[in-house]
Amino acid sequence: MLDIAEELNRWVEQGRDFAVATVVAISGSAPREVGAALAVDRDGTAIGSVSGGCVEGAVYELCRQAIEDGETVLERFGYSDDDAFAVGLTCGGIIDILVTPVLADGPQRAVLETAIAAAAAGSPAAMARIASGPAELMGRPVLVRPEGAHEGGFGGHPELDRTIAAEARAMLDAGRNGVLDIGADGRFCGEPLKVLIESSVPAPRMIVFGAIDFASALVKVGKFLGYHVTLCDARPVFATKARFPEADEIVVEWPHRYLESTEVDGRTVLCVLTHDAKFDVPLLRLALRLPVAYIGAMGSRRTHEDRNRRLLDAGVTDLELGRLRSPIGLDLGARTSEETAISIAAEIVANRRGGSGIALTGAHTPIHREFPEPAPGRMGAAPWRDEA
Repeated sequence: MLDIAEELNRWVEQGRDFAVATVVAISGSAPREVGAALAVDRDGTAIGSVSGGCVEGAVYELCRQAIEDGETVLERFGYSDDDAFAVGLTCGGIIDILVTPVLADGPQRAVLETAIAAAAAGSPAAMARIASGPAELMGRPVLVRPEGAHEGGFGGHPELDRTIAAEARAMLDAGRNGVLDIGADGRFCGEPLKVLIESSVPAPRMIVFGAIDFASALVKVGKFLGYHVTLCDARPVFATKARFPEADEIVVEWPHRYLESTEVDGRTVLCVLTHDAKFDVPLLRLALRLPVAYIGAMGSRRTHEDRNRRLLDAGVTDLELGRLRSPIGLDLGARTSEETAISIAAEIVANRRGGSGIALTGAHTPIHREFPEPAPGRMGAAPWRDEA
């Protein structure tokens, strides 16, 4: 439910009763990822999505029922080829949906409210809920902070609380969602126990170096993909808010000096559009030794070859150079700034998701990867599998 936390937080502040349906398992081709949520309030207002439309009507009714009876339920939806209008996923996949009531007088309301507020504020936190297990534990939440403190629990099972809190903290550190099998052989008190963990983390960073026209388009696309976008250029006349209004941050500094001083992590993407050796070489020499997700550099093939020689002369190893995506982007035949930005963004997505970059028409590759990496934004995503 943390993917719709901003809207849910408004409902919480207004004291509304509501129910949240969350995807807790996917198999085969499915339109949404683990953690995707749809919420319905007592008046029938709905926000979010769990299937892109395939089963929304049925899930909507499950939420309405959960508000009335206060019961948490787990429901499976799969493909139906007997009746084109039957409730099912026409894409051929299977999804499991956990429906949790969040009522004003409910025993779990306080923990859920705190988790929703943290996610809405962009604060790092993870929420764990029992997705499959003993009926008395279904839907119960535990909220875990980065330092390890946790709120809530599973009703007199302190060892289970500690185990799940530790797993949730590990998922939070990675910025991921997932469902874990907990207990000996995935069982607790003799029953299979699966726990949904949702992470709320700050948006991943995209740092664009070079205040050129291509950068303006890339900043827009980066924002659309959910990145916190920084534009960096050493030239104050070009690095201005007027030229890059969509950027979250504009930095006037030599690129390598800024990269030395700023924080990056395993989700950060670096796009070097300066294609000028005096900027590129010191910047890329540093960047190629940082634990970031993606490093791409713009330039013609001639520029690329010259830059590689300069980097090798500057002490960059062949292994480090192998991390560089250059010339930047996928081959889309792009000409305009906007088309080039889409080409770069497509390569970033393919790199993050393990995509091939080839056309789906005539291909035999899966449309939805089995083990997707975290999506940008407040949440990541992972399929139902044993992470323990």
